[in-house]
Amino acid sequence: MITLYTDSTPNGFKISIALEELGLDYQTIEIDFSKKEQFTNEFLQLNPNAKIPVIVDHDNDDYCVFESGAILQYLAEKTGRLIPTSNKKRLDMMQWLFWQTSGLGPYVGQLLVFTVALEEEIPTAIERYLRESRRLLSVLNHQLEGKEYIIGDEHTITDIAAFPWVRILDLYPLPIELSDYPHVEKWYKKLSSRPAYSKGITIPPTAEQSERLKIFRSALI
Repeated sequence: MITLYTDSTPNGFKISIALEELGLDYQTIEIDFSKKEQFTNEFLQLNPNAKIPVIVDHDNDDYCVFESGAILQYLAEKTGRLIPTSNKKRLDMMQWLFWQTSGLGPYVGQLLVFTVALEEEIPTAIERYLRESRRLLSVLNHQLEGKEYIIGDEHTITDIAAFPWVRILDLYPLPIELSDYPHVEKWYKKLSSRPAYSKGITIPPTAEQSERLKIFRSALI
C-alpha cells in the first residue's frame, strides 16, 4: 500500500496517473493549500520543501519520496514498468524527464501564474514565460514527430510527467494553441484516451476552474 499526499495540480496528477497505470494499491490524502496544510509539522516531516506530491511506501519500511520526478522514477523501478530496460533508452527517458521537471513544467506553470492566476498584469513576465513555453512546446513537437511516445514506441514515465502540463493548455485561456503543435496534440489525445490518465486526473477530484485557480493562488503564498 502506498499513501499519496497530493492536490489537484499537474505535479500531483503525474503520480495518480502513474499509480493507476501501474495498478498499485494506494490511498490519497489531500493537502489543502488554502489552509496551508503543506506547512504543518506533520507534512514538513515528509517533505521539508513543503510541496506536493509525496508518497509513503508502506511495503518498503514506510519509505518516503518527494519531488514528482523522483517519485515517478521510484515507482517505475519498484515495478520494473514504464521504464526501458535498455541502458541507452533509459538515459533517453531520464533526459526528457529532467527536461520536463526543469523546463516545461516550471515555464508553463509560471505562464499560468502571470496570465491567469495573478490579478496584476506584468507584461514583461508574461512575454518571458510565453516565449519560453512556446519554445519548449516546439522542442517537444519536434521530438514527437514520427513517434508514438516521447522516446519512441515505448510509453514511459516521461510521457506521464509531461502530460498534465500540456493539459494546462486545454484547461485555461492561455495565449498558446495546442493545434500549433500537431505532434504534441496527437500525442496528447492518444494519452487522454488511456483509462489510467482519464482516472488519474480526477484524483483528488478535479475542482472547477475557479477552484483550481484558488489552489494555484494559495500555492503562491
